[in-house]
Amino acid sequence: MEYRKLGNTSIEISAITFGAWAIGGWMWGGSEKKDALEAIQASYDHGVTSIDTAPIYGQGRSEEIVGEALRSLPRHKVHVLTKFGMRWDETKGAFAFKSADNSGNPIDIYKYAGKESIIKECEDSLRRLGTDYIDLYQIHWPDITTPIAETMEALSQLLKQGKILAAGVCNYSASGMAEAESTLPLASNQVPYSMVERTIEKELVPYCIQHHKAIIAYSPLQRGLLTGKIKPGHVFASGDHRPTTTFFKPENIQRIDNFLDKLQPLAKSKNVLPSQLVIRWTIEQPGITIALVGARDKEQAIQNAKAIDVHLSAKEIQFINGELKNLKLVTDEVPV
Repeated sequence: MEYRKLGNTSIEISAITFGAWAIGGWMWGGSEKKDALEAIQASYDHGVTSIDTAPIYGQGRSEEIVGEALRSLPRHKVHVLTKFGMRWDETKGAFAFKSADNSGNPIDIYKYAGKESIIKECEDSLRRLGTDYIDLYQIHWPDITTPIAETMEALSQLLKQGKILAAGVCNYSASGMAEAESTLPLASNQVPYSMVERTIEKELVPYCIQHHKAIIAYSPLQRGLLTGKIKPGHVFASGDHRPTTTFFKPENIQRIDNFLDKLQPLAKSKNVLPSQLVIRWTIEQPGITIALVGARDKEQAIQNAKAIDVHLSAKEIQFINGELKNLKLVTDEVPV
């Protein structure tokens, strides 16, 4: 495994980090705790020493599963990344969207990052995780109803108390990061990035490179679409959010499947899976520090971790980039 520093901090986390959204079940059609625990253990056994979760993932379920997994791991060797600012049990802040919990009960999600809410959320996360500190604490989404300075002041307080070791943001623009840093030095920004979602390359990547901030790329496999396992006509489980998104339009599933077919000869020559090529390509991109990759079971976890062993030459990356230029996706939302 490779380990990379989080910005200007002394924290080094695995270049491939376990993404724990899916194991919370919420918006992914459910999950099996036993499989999730085995996946986390297998990841650790293969050098993945970092886990990224959030309270909203299953309304506490993901953090609880991570907490159970931590009891079997050496805490001082594992970095726990979690978040705050997405409330399903509070109606303050900016309304985000309607959803349903794992039992099918309707819930309303709000983006809220007021100081008192952050302090409470931190305590709740520490309890669910069964730990007395969080390695990286991140605001999940910008909250337009709370001044950024107030949010950052709460993080400063948690840093002084030793309850968190570093502070980061998620889904922030370069200008939002700059405003936050007038109050508090940030370690990182967690943002969507994949072969087919490269919006951050225009402004955010140059900013983070210039200011020595880590970029934690989430959905590098585009929520499973770049694994090659989702073929045209794929049937998703009830409650799975993916069919409602642009990338999972039938036309795009077909076009991405065709693109992955073109990577097959390269993958076969290296005796690896196309998904492993995709993960390695991601962490080779300028400014990308970490790739968050989810796994529902042990097999997926091992496959993801072993992507670190893939070596791509400049010529091979150029070949992949050339094929990506020819990939045109259908969208009715944003350019991709």
